[in-house]
Amino acid sequence: MKISTRTRYGMRAVLELALAYGAGPLQIKVIAEKQNISNKYLEQLIAIIKTAGIVRSIRGPHGGYVLAKPPQDIKLSDIFKALEGPVLTVECVENKDACEHYADCITRRLWIEVNDAILNVLDNKTLHNLVEMAEKEKLNYQI
Repeated sequence: MKISTRTRYGMRAVLELALAYGAGPLQIKVIAEKQNISNKYLEQLIAIIKTAGIVRSIRGPHGGYVLAKPPQDIKLSDIFKALEGPVLTVECVENKDACEHYADCITRRLWIEVNDAILNVLDNKTLHNLVEMAEKEKLNYQI
């Protein structure tokens, strides 16, 4: 399974908002510059994330975007699902019509286990966890 650029960039953008949480809104151009993402592409990502209720916009000359909830209340799985869709290693995990071997496939059980492990990590990590990691390691906040 390969995570899309959309999800990687979207996570980085939301992390920027989490790092600035409580300090006021960030404009798209600021996030784009810090994360080396084009403004146009970032606008598309933020629109998706906003529709999912993860961020909200603030209008005005000092407007921009902020998290809709505190970082500790936003699971990484929420961001992932908004940008990528459901965590799905193979189609047959959720759709029995995807494969004629659905009922007796041993490898399907493996894919379910892998799927569950990924979802478990994303469900049990929040934006606050990423902020703590970034601050601890003093990284350039790149994911």
